[in-house]
Formats: sequence, C-alpha cells, structure tokens
Amino acid sequence: MRIIRDYQFVEAQDRGASAAIGNFDGVHLGHQSVLEIARSYGAKSGAPLGVITFEPHPRQYFAPTAPAFRLMGPDARSSRLEKLGVKHLYELNFNAALSALTPREFAQNVLADGLGVKHVVIGGDFCFGKGRAGNAQDLKDFGVEMGFDVTIAPLLSGDNGQVSSTAIRTALSEGRPRDAAAMLGHWHRIEGDVITGDQRGRELGFPTANMSTDDLHPPKFGVYAVLVDVLSGPHKGQYHGAASMGVRPMFGINHANLESFIFDFSGDIYGTPISVALVDYLRPEEKFYSLDALITQMNADCARAKTILNTL
Repeated sequence: MRIIRDYQFVEAQDRGASAAIGNFDGVHLGHQSVLEIARSYGAKSGAPLGVITFEPHPRQYFAPTAPAFRLMGPDARSSRLEKLGVKHLYELNFNAALSALTPREFAQNVLADGLGVKHVVIGGDFCFGKGRAGNAQDLKDFGVEMGFDVTIAPLLSGDNGQVSSTAIRTALSEGRPRDAAAMLGHWHRIEGDVITGDQRGRELGFPTANMSTDDLHPPKFGVYAVLVDVLSGPHKGQYHGAASMGVRPMFGINHANLESFIFDFSGDIYGTPISVALVDYLRPEEKFYSLDALITQMNADCARAKTILNTL
C-alpha cells in the first residue's frame, strides 16, 4: 500500500483511484461497505482501490484539548486498511490551508486536480469544505462538472441501530466489547509498544505487558478477557490473556493504561509492538483491602477469561 500525504505532490502512478472518503476511525462495517463499493467500481474500470482520509482527525484539529475519542491511531488504521486491500491511502495533512477550502475548492483542488480520482464513495451524511458547508449531493454535482463519478453509499444499520464510530465508542464506554465487535466486524484492538511499568504485577506473580492508551477513547475501566497478538520478534503470535484497563486504585495510580497478563508466557517483549483485542468485560476496577484479596480475585479473573477464550 502506498501512502500519500500531500495532494499537491502526487505521482502519476498514484492518480486515478476509486476512493472512499472518510475518517475511517475503527474501520467498522459501515466503512467496509463503502470500501466494497469503491472496490467494485475499480474492478470494472481498472481503477485501484483508494481511501482518502485526514490526519490529524479534523475533530482533533479543531478541539486539540478535548478528551481523547479515537478508536485507533493512524498506524493501526493504515494497517487495517492495507489488510482490506487498499492500494493507495491518501492520508492528507489536515491543516489551516486544507480546512479553509470551500466545498468547490476541495472538489476541484484536492479530488479532481490533486488526486485525479476517477470515482469517490461517500456516506449519505458526508459533509466537506470550510464549515462543513458541502453535502453529499453537492459533491455529486461537482463530480459531474469536474469529471469524476460519485456514489452515495447508504448508511449501514445493525442489531443495535446505525453502525457508527460514535455507537462503537458508546458500547466500549459501557463495557460491551462484543457489541462493539459486532459493529466493527472485528475485535476492538488497542495497539502499541510494550512499555516499562512499575513491576507490581511481576511481584504479585502476574507479570503484565503494559501499554499507553493516551490519545485513544478509553473503554470502560475494569478487567477484560483478551487476545494478545505479539506483532514481531521471536515471540510473534497470538496468545490468550486477561487485561486490566484503568488507573490501578489499589496502588494510588491515576494515569490510565492497559496491563495485559498473557497466559503461559514468559518471554521478554519490552519495546515490542502488540495488539490487544478486548473480547469480554469481566468486572469493574476496584480497590481491595489486601494484596491477598487482590491475588485471589486475579486468579478468579484469569480462570474466567480462560473459559471464555477457549470457546472462541
């Protein structure tokens, strides 16, 4: 997959795509349905599959101090899109100049002249241009004028209503990772390098792989049954485990992170990228009256997680 970040400097080989436009946060089933429409058009016309997205997320750009809301970072997003067959990722730098473009300027300067798209696919609720002044029908009209096709994809609904990044965030905030997975089409994953923690888990007999969750939407604090993928190195592979998401009230810590205890594992993976899939929410985070009580509960958590994960 080729990644292009500046629409003003696009090589000939990167033009002419059939591209889906959006933020693709989570790359959920709605996003995937839009990709399928773009893929189908490309298969008929000989256009490669592309995605047009923005970094930072426009919401981050306009409200940089607001609470973290993203389901995945840009690296995880690009990895997921590549697995889905995207050949050209136009990860455009969202800055003052891009945000100031009128809807017409965005269509002409970015899509037609810059990227030279053959076809774009958007959702029915798509808005674009300065002040989100342009809508899906506006883009369709611009496409007729400027020489690219536009397909307006229907919004996707599931058992829990419309599939959206907002609905997925709500499910995760309420401790419903399976509902989130049903909308995503895959487990919700937190990805990043293993960082050095305070070693308390090791002292208790539960060494954990710690990860920062800064800049990501926090799932409900508590304990989860998880799948842990070690993405590189001698221990590369998938493992079962139990993870604690939160601030560790037993020890007075107030900065949230994710700590995963990997079952039947003893390797050194500090600094190694891993991906942790939240499968089931087991219980809320709590403070115990003694370390022995904490250890007893951790043993119970692990036993329950093993039972759940062995049924997958």
